[in-house]
Amino acid sequence: MISIRTNGTLRSPTQVTHFGRIITPVHQAQFSALALGTYTKARVPPSSLPRHFSTTRASQLRDFFPVKETAYIRKTPPAWPHHGYTEHEMLSVVPEHRAPKTVGDWMAWKLVRMCRYVLRVFFFFSPRFLFSNARCRWATDIATGIRPQQQVDKKNPTTATAADQPLTEAQWLVRFIFLESIAGVPGMVAGMLRHLGSLRRLKRDNGWIETLLEESYNERMHLLTFMKMSEPGWFMKTMIMGAQGVFFNALFISYLISPKITHRFVGYLEEEAVHTYTRCIREIERGDLPKWSDPKFEIPELAVTYWHMPEGKRTMRDLILYIRADEAVHRGVNHTLSNLNQKEDPNPFVSDYKVRAGERMHKPNPHLKPTGYERDEVIG
Repeated sequence: MISIRTNGTLRSPTQVTHFGRIITPVHQAQFSALALGTYTKARVPPSSLPRHFSTTRASQLRDFFPVKETAYIRKTPPAWPHHGYTEHEMLSVVPEHRAPKTVGDWMAWKLVRMCRYVLRVFFFFSPRFLFSNARCRWATDIATGIRPQQQVDKKNPTTATAADQPLTEAQWLVRFIFLESIAGVPGMVAGMLRHLGSLRRLKRDNGWIETLLEESYNERMHLLTFMKMSEPGWFMKTMIMGAQGVFFNALFISYLISPKITHRFVGYLEEEAVHTYTRCIREIERGDLPKWSDPKFEIPELAVTYWHMPEGKRTMRDLILYIRADEAVHRGVNHTLSNLNQKEDPNPFVSDYKVRAGERMHKPNPHLKPTGYERDEVIG
């Protein structure tokens, strides 16, 4: 958290990570420092700051998810072990956009764009505002501290990855933690409602529930991984609580009204996720993120175990490649589910296929189909 004293001197934000000081403090990351819970002192007029702004020092950074030690249990494995990816599969993922074809598609797409712009009207707390209450500045992507010069081409927001100025490691961590904290909501809401619907209607669900809950679990693993690298401050925690409350209830109502539109919405949301991680990968490859480009940088052991990452392939770039591939799968799955009959069609991603023309059909691979499979391709 931020601690501010009137008699201090200006110092760089303490870099918050589990493995060492990896975040390079720069002016663009001032908001990121607040959200990540960094500890800083600043020279301000005594009369302008009536009280301290906070609590947790970086030296007290704790493990948010420590292993629970018991007398008998050695280890608790994940409920849904990750199947892993080949390097070719991960490198083949690209940002892509499914053009809206129906009124429902258009509504879902516009809602995703609206959600993105809503984030852009959060207050941007610069030190001048925090310390002297002199002004409040509005800017773009304020929720994660992104400035206008760090924005990509607005005409191609889902596919463009080049910007005039790269983000910092701090800004990326804020963005990842905030987005992943709500990304695990849709699968859980949809799985819960389909479970209750199956009980209420006394009918089978045909494999949808498992896939939706696994998606939610996978998104939570993304969050846990980034939480091993930074500790959110009070402001970020407040944002997460508010966002989750709004997002859960909105999805609950929307899924009751139209599961098809809701899955399309999630598909478009995952397009944004693939875009975000693709940009991060390219900035790492260009050397814009020196700490993460360093081959000696160590990723959390949690990630190595979950994704079965081999020796020599455990850099930050490799980690983001795995996470981006997960998001690509979610993108293809939700776009496909939106194309199906919500009450009768089986889940094509867990079903066994018949033999046709002497050959057994293979299960569809969602990460290879960015816009999703049409119904006649997987159901017939």
